[in-house]
Amino acid sequence: MEYEAVIGLETHVQLKTKSKMFSYSSAEYQNAEPNSIVDPISMALPGTLPVVNKKAVEYAIRIGLALDCNITNITKFDRKNYTYPDLMKGYQITQLDHPIATEGKLKLDNSSSKEIRINRVHMEEDVARLIHYPSSNDQESYSLVDINRSGTPLMEIVTEPDLCDSSEVESYINSLQQIIRYIGVGTANMEEGSFRCDANISVRPKGTNLMNTKVEVKNMNRIKAVTRAVDYEIKRQIKMIKDGERIIQETRGWNDEKGVTIPQRSKEEAHDYRFFPEPDIPPLEIKESWIKEINKSMPELPSIKKKRFQDYWGLSEYDSSIITSSLKNAQYYEEVCNNRNYKNDNEKHLLAKEVANWIIGEMTRLMNNDGKKDVYETKITPNNLFKLVEKFKNREINNNSAKKVFEIMYHEGKEPNSIIKRLGLEVISDSDSLSPIIDDIIEKNNQAVNDYKNGKEASLKYLIGQVMKATKGQADPSEASQLIISKLS
Repeated sequence: MEYEAVIGLETHVQLKTKSKMFSYSSAEYQNAEPNSIVDPISMALPGTLPVVNKKAVEYAIRIGLALDCNITNITKFDRKNYTYPDLMKGYQITQLDHPIATEGKLKLDNSSSKEIRINRVHMEEDVARLIHYPSSNDQESYSLVDINRSGTPLMEIVTEPDLCDSSEVESYINSLQQIIRYIGVGTANMEEGSFRCDANISVRPKGTNLMNTKVEVKNMNRIKAVTRAVDYEIKRQIKMIKDGERIIQETRGWNDEKGVTIPQRSKEEAHDYRFFPEPDIPPLEIKESWIKEINKSMPELPSIKKKRFQDYWGLSEYDSSIITSSLKNAQYYEEVCNNRNYKNDNEKHLLAKEVANWIIGEMTRLMNNDGKKDVYETKITPNNLFKLVEKFKNREINNNSAKKVFEIMYHEGKEPNSIIKRLGLEVISDSDSLSPIIDDIIEKNNQAVNDYKNGKEASLKYLIGQVMKATKGQADPSEASQLIISKLS
């Protein structure tokens, strides 16, 4: 019997606000000394009252709109009660039955374009960070608590169980990260902990609608870890079923070093947390006028921008995916291509494609070498890049010379024309200049000339190569070829 996986994801996204979810303390804890950003509200000290961060609510609405959700007009907070070392006050403020957004969808950016339903988006506060130290020869294992992260605004985005394998999970994560970065609400960086993903996985006979016992998998801090964990857990459950074992509802942690999931605790239900409405925060009314105002400020989303780049600029699906992978890349690209005097759509598409080639190729190569992620960190202005592309497409400079000029522009920020003149890289394309050079080549290469006249086409390439050598690569190969053919016919 064949089996298939049923997967739902719960993604925690840290919001890029200046202050915490319910207090005045800074939410920018990444480079702070441990336990240096602690306040009475995060610790729930007697006499303190939480105050909702309006910017965090706005960001939650932005996420909801980007995922095509219904925004809740009356939303409220709840207390989730449990005991764990990373939760000093013994409860977490979250949302249970009236989340900020519901019933959305996200289309995967892959060949299937499958639509994943979003069950809910809800607001909550992050917990403290635990740093675990293994045992050594003279000391037992121990853990330290850094409270700085406690109270940082979080969004939890919960999907329906619509995913079926690790490739779909990876595509979903990539698409969600891209949206979050585009709308400017978070960094969505898994390695730094600002984007955390848990997977609920079950398996069933292929083609059935059964919803079997699910297992939650945690502790996956990069996309590769998520895909490996999902693949492992699917295989583990299928093997258990085939061996006649019963799958229990539990939470398992991913051990990246060993490549296995390990039991952590039995899976809790909602009643285990003794949820009740947060008594210190009244329900929030989200006015329709505010939702409309936020919606007007939303940028063009990645999927829409990608489609527009294909339709308007004539890019392939691959090129448009790469160019729109980050908002700044896309903005830079359009700064290069916009407001130019194109003769027609064909010229526009040709030049736009060439611009994409230089950004995807040379620009990316040099940025990777320097460890740069933002194209605006380079010294090549959009206007200078377009000038270089025009010269290259007009055959005023050859490929090798263009790459040399591009690299100088990247490091020095200079205008391409001045670099080309300084290095003497102009292409020789006029027949008056090339003709005497070609005459000399023909005179010195009788064997190649005779071979060409006897039908050996390879000899023509040899003669063109000699012209390129004589001109130090500056001759226009196409023009040189035509002149040689003309002289030998």
